[in-house]
Formats: sequence, C-alpha cells, structure tokens
Amino acid sequence: MKKLTDDIVLEEQGAAFGATLLVDGTTVFRLWAPGVADANLLIYPDKGQEQCHAMNARDQGWFALRLACGPGTRYRFHVGGRCVPDPASRLQDGDVHDASVVTDPNSYRWRTNTWRGRPWREAVLYELHVGAFGGYEGVRAHLPRLAELGITAVELMPIADFPGKRNWGYDGVLPYAPDCAYGTPDQLKALIDEAHALGLMMFLDVVYNHFGPDGNYLHCYAPQFFRDDIGTPWGPALDFRRPEVRRFFTDNALTWLQEYRFDGLRLDAAHAIADQDWLDELAHAVRQQLGPQRQVHLVLEHEGNRVGHLAHGGFDAQWNDDGHHILHVLITGEKEGYYADYAEHAAERLARCLEQGFIYQGEPSAYRDGAPRGSSSGHLAPDCFVLFLQNHDQVGNRAMGERLLTLARKKKRLGALRAALALLLLSPQIPLIFMGEEVGSETPFLYFISHAEALAKAVSDGRRQEFSRFPAFAGDAAQAAIPDPNAVATFEASIPAWPAGADSAGWSDYYRKLLDLRRQVWWPCGADVHSAGAVAIGRQAVAARWYLDKKRVLALYVNFSTEVLDLDPPSAESILFESERGAGGELMRGRLQGLCTVACLEDAPS
Repeated sequence: MKKLTDDIVLEEQGAAFGATLLVDGTTVFRLWAPGVADANLLIYPDKGQEQCHAMNARDQGWFALRLACGPGTRYRFHVGGRCVPDPASRLQDGDVHDASVVTDPNSYRWRTNTWRGRPWREAVLYELHVGAFGGYEGVRAHLPRLAELGITAVELMPIADFPGKRNWGYDGVLPYAPDCAYGTPDQLKALIDEAHALGLMMFLDVVYNHFGPDGNYLHCYAPQFFRDDIGTPWGPALDFRRPEVRRFFTDNALTWLQEYRFDGLRLDAAHAIADQDWLDELAHAVRQQLGPQRQVHLVLEHEGNRVGHLAHGGFDAQWNDDGHHILHVLITGEKEGYYADYAEHAAERLARCLEQGFIYQGEPSAYRDGAPRGSSSGHLAPDCFVLFLQNHDQVGNRAMGERLLTLARKKKRLGALRAALALLLLSPQIPLIFMGEEVGSETPFLYFISHAEALAKAVSDGRRQEFSRFPAFAGDAAQAAIPDPNAVATFEASIPAWPAGADSAGWSDYYRKLLDLRRQVWWPCGADVHSAGAVAIGRQAVAARWYLDKKRVLALYVNFSTEVLDLDPPSAESILFESERGAGGELMRGRLQGLCTVACLEDAPS
C-alpha cells in the first residue's frame, strides 16, 4: 500500500501551490521558496495567538506540510526572516500584507450546472471595472439590463488582490485571491452563476506579465521567480523559463476557469512575457483540461500583432489596437503619440483593418522608431480580432480620462461617432463595449490607485511627468490639473453616470437596434465568414464586404468626412441599416452622405 505522503497527496489532487483542502478535512500547504534553507507555517487560531510549524523541505526548493485544519484557517509563511502571505492565497484576511485564509473551493452551490458556454462568434463583450459598479453585487444588479440590450459576454477588469481599496487591478500581487474590496469569493461565484442563468458569458482580465509594486514578497524567498537580465515597464520580468513559474500561472488560469467557471480569459500585455511559447503551452493546457464539453475562449492583448498564437496556438482572438487607433483618428482627428502612425492614408488603413484584421503586418512603425511591427493576418477569420472604440486603456490613459462621446461632442463629430458605432457592431470582428458608453455616459474614466503615501506620490509624479511631453500639459499648472490617482475623488469621479432621459434612451436604443441586427446577420453564418474585400472610396470613406453565403454579402459603406461622395449605386437587394435618416436611399441613388454608415445586402461578386 502506498504511503500517503504530502507530495503524493498533492500529486493526486493535482495541486502545486498554496493551501489545498483535502476530502478528509486536512489541509496541505505548499510553498516554492528556493532562495531559503527552511520555512515555517504560522497558524492563527484566534486573534493574538500564533502557532509555528516547521515545514518539510522537498526537492528543488519546495516546502510542504499537512495539518488537521480546515476552511477559515488563517495562516502565513515565515521565510527569510519575514512573515509573508501565501503567494497562491485564495483569500486574504484583509489586504495583501495580511494573513491568508484556507478556503473550500466547493462551498458554493451552483444553480447553472448545465451551462457549457456560447460560441465565440456570438460574443459581444462588455468591459467593466467591478469597483466602479459597487462590487460583485453591484455588477449582478446590472446583468438583466445588459442581457436585454444584447450584450452576451461581461469582461471584468482584473480582480486579483491589490494593495488598498481602489485600483485598476493591474497592480495585483496575489493572482489567485479575488480582492475583498469587491466581496467574497462566493459572491463572485454568485455573480457568474446569475450571468449564466441569463445566458451571459463571463470573462476575466488576468495579468501574467508582472506583479504590482506593493505586497509582492517573492523576491525575499524565491528570487528565481524573476529574471535579472530583462525587465518590463512595470518591474522585473517573470522567468517563464522555469517550470515552477509556468505552473504557477497555468494553474491560476485553470482555477478561474474551473473553480469559478469563467467562460474566458483576456491576457493583459502578453507581449511583455519574454518566453512566448508559454502562451501556447497555457492554451493547450486549458483545452486539454476542460475538453470539448466547455466552450472556453482565450483572448490576447499583444502590441506585436503576432498571429502565431491565433493561427495554431489555441487563442481565439487578439485585441485589435490597430482598429481602435485608426477609428479614433477618423473620429477625432487626433494625431499625437501612437496615433501618428495612423494619420496618413487613413481610409486605406481602415480598409486593410476591415479586410485583413491588422493594419501593421511587418511595416515599420514611426512611433516605435522605425521598428517593424506585426505579421501577415489576412488569412485569419474576422472573429480572430476584438474591435473597440473605447476600453479602460484608451480612456483611462488619457490625462483627463475623457470618453469618446465627450471628444466627439466637443469637436462636433457626433455623426462620426454614430457611424463608427455602426461599423463596430455590424462588422464580423468581435465587438467590445466599454462600461457606460451604451447609455451615453460622459463620466470620465481616470487612473486610480490607493497606495501607501510614498509610493502614491511616486506614481502621481510619474504620471504627470509622462504627460509633460504633450503640449497641452507642458506647464506646471496644466500638470497640476491632472487628477491625483491616489485621491478618493478620482475614483469617485470615474463611476459611470447612469443617466435617465431621452438622450440616454436614444443611445441605448441605437445599441440595441444594432446588436439585434448583428444577431440576425452574423450568428446564422457559423464559422464560414470571410472578407469579400474592402477599399477606400474617399479620403475618409471605405466600402467593406463580407460573404454571408455563396450568393450574398453584407456591405458597409462608411464615410467619416463631411463631404457627400458620388459612387456607383450598389447592387443592393435591401438596406439593413442607416446611421442617419435617408442615407440608405441616397446610397441607392449613388450618393454617400457625410458622417454616416449604411449597411446593405448585395449580390456576391461573381
């Protein structure tokens, strides 16, 4: 009979990191600490009490211990002269510096046990910040409204435990622990359960490229977690050459998908992961573990426009930053920063985006000092790209956090915004909507944190220094006007207004009508959708077509200029949508109005 050692127990349970509750009510604690010679487990049965247990050293820097304790047990590790939380903590008793808590992953009783997900082609993503919605319960209250509107997938910005009570989420230091500021793990599961009951998929944004600057203790006892030869914009690069590091993050992804039943993950800034082969390894592990019975979707953010992870690497799609940038230029006319790469030949660039996905497919980027960017993407299906007009980055990384509606209104370009929304929601690329835009909210979305004083000042100073390169923020007074990220008021100003009235209803009706049409046009087409070509028909106008079947194509005529364009009347069998009244009839007479989008059915090219 096999002796039940800690290592065998963990091997049979499929766990490697953290505290694993076993069926007999005991818990096995595991820690990878290759930088120290010994490790102790500290248990806190009551406030003011502490029990110290020496952990057993294992091979390759591992320590393990099995104790007769169960859910609710508070604990820390004592390593390298420090008391530290579990890096794989499933729950914190307070904040990132406090004790970790043993949890029972099976304590929640799910109602939607038959849920298996939805096809990727049906995805309409809605990105939101949980804190701005009032926590998990606040998000849950909005789900019926979102489902009725036509949203099919809610994407949460990162929720991994971060320091303080306010944060975008990209400063997380305990990737397995949902932050207590938003609610309990069971409340998160109840949110996901309710979403599934309403037919909504749930996605989570995860950060696997760095740890935040406050509350990460790995360097004290596991410096091997990090590389000493390269870095990232946020600190030392993680060393994905090591199997332990790979396992840590692969297990984390599986935890969100299996225990919490998320339907998909969005990997933040995947280009900052030096060992890109791990991305494909992760996707393979997810597909292998979950099998064909679950429809789970993986999405990358990747500045490099690399298609290998999409074509054969197991990822469903990548955020199409090119698409956002060209549409932003056409709507607002802004040409600073990375928008400079899209200022010339705008119509031709938009046509390439709609026909082939990425705009930069190996061409040099002036913004990146002439370095080539991207690879050929024309062979990929349109739904390999997530398209958006706004997201947390593109709004929140502006100094004043202005939304696109605010910019369009200021520049008297509301017609251009309406035209772009029609293009976004009727294109076969997967659309993403940012919280509040569907009701015409003009509340800014600012960058906010709640760091300790010294770190908060450094972040605030750094942010103002970053914007000093822009003419609008060159002076001291202009920089002082940039909201302080650490101020409570900055967070409160970023909570979307949910306006009531005709203007709000008008925007909601516009989104609802477009999403209803999207459902009718694209969902029946299955996986056979591909481009029938896209061309510039004016300085700021494009005609794009996609096959619906062998006989018909959906055509979108989009004009971002104020000029009326003369063109050959289309061979359209019907007008499906017009962003401006009368634009469809004018198109049939060979004239495309300014600041409009017209969608129609046409005969497929012979």
